[in-house]
Amino acid sequence: MTAAREIYLERLLSTRVVDTNGQSVGRIEEVRAEKQGDAVYVQEYLLGPYALLARLSVWLTRLPPMRWVYDHGSGGYRVPWDQLDLTDPERPRLRCTKQILQKL
Repeated sequence: MTAAREIYLERLLSTRVVDTNGQSVGRIEEVRAEKQGDAVYVQEYLLGPYALLARLSVWLTRLPPMRWVYDHGSGGYRVPWDQLDLTDPERPRLRCTKQILQKL
């Protein structure tokens, strides 16, 4: 088992992610985690415009329609925790191609 490493979540948000082919997949906009005992474990990362809507959903109810977010390319992707390489947190990379990811 490898030693745990601390990465600050707020530094990951809005960071651009590329896949194994160097293709842009989207930006990390939301992180889903689960509490198990005293620990919290990341389950998946959400990338792209739809993920941004999930993160901002509380504020969106008070703002005018945000159709531009929906029109901004692909809706986004779900990335299982083990498919995101955070060796360099400033340049996260997928361990797969974006074609195998589940779309939002």
